[in-house]
Amino acid sequence: MIHKGEDPMGMEYILGLDVGGTKTAAVIGDTDGSVHLRHEIPTDAAQGFADTFERICVAAGSVLGSAKKQGLNVAWVSVSIGGPLDIEKGIIFSPPNLPGWDEVPLKRLLEKRLGLPCFVEHDGNAGALAEWHFGAGRGYRNVVFLTLGTGLGGGLILDGCLYRGTTDMAGEVGHIRLAKDGPMGYGKSGSWEGFCAGSGITKLATWLFPARWPEGSITLPELANSARGGDEDAIAVLHASGERLGQGLAMIIDLLNPEVIVMGPLAIRLGEFILAPARETIRREALAKSAEACKLKPSELGERLGDVAALCAAITAMRRESAIRDSHQQR
Repeated sequence: MIHKGEDPMGMEYILGLDVGGTKTAAVIGDTDGSVHLRHEIPTDAAQGFADTFERICVAAGSVLGSAKKQGLNVAWVSVSIGGPLDIEKGIIFSPPNLPGWDEVPLKRLLEKRLGLPCFVEHDGNAGALAEWHFGAGRGYRNVVFLTLGTGLGGGLILDGCLYRGTTDMAGEVGHIRLAKDGPMGYGKSGSWEGFCAGSGITKLATWLFPARWPEGSITLPELANSARGGDEDAIAVLHASGERLGQGLAMIIDLLNPEVIVMGPLAIRLGEFILAPARETIRREALAKSAEACKLKPSELGERLGDVAALCAAITAMRRESAIRDSHQQR
């Protein structure tokens, strides 16, 4: 049972934690997806679980303290984090971006430390929920969300419901192999993540132009800036990534027949360098009727996406309980 907390104005507040391999944000937000307070720290994932967890708790304590000073009664903790994980139990199973997080009972540990009920959600699912409730997915019943950032994961809203799969692993689209050979991503060469994620595109540059860009010699922002300056090699790398993006999107369109596919930060930052070749590949490879019915959209929440997604595990749990309560009252 969820115990609601309200400030004197009747507003409900959530502590959201957006835990990534590079950074972690602790936010105070409400059920409308608005963020009122925010504190960001480097995750320093290489330090292992114990050190990272302590620093996350300190960041959480900082925003909770600020919320208390402002008279905001925070009643829940909501976490968005990469998988694999057991969502109901809130156990994290060795995500590739968080070394040492091996069978970590994150839900139980946070509830004990912070004294608040905690809900945990896969970051792909949380992003899908955020865009569905508050962003580019509003008004649709069949929505696919792609994280398209440092990694490549997904979240599925099918017939108006979040689909997690049998073992909470639905949406792990970055693991799909698109080619026999290619950049390494998600543990295998030629994967969709290897070709299209932020961590993979620089590897793609090395794979296509090893003499110019040896491994580790260029960052994605540098590559994007070169492309904007007219560098033909950099444009070729992004075009190749966009073609592979379209190849994967065509599979999703044929398989799920969604109304809209919403894509995360790289769709905004790289824009037509990857989206134009993606659309052309979809035109060639996807079923025409399904492709025509599917809109491709960059994230409407933009740089706010991670913060809003961090609130969505609790928002979803609260909405589910409210629906159950209303159903009982109507009987």
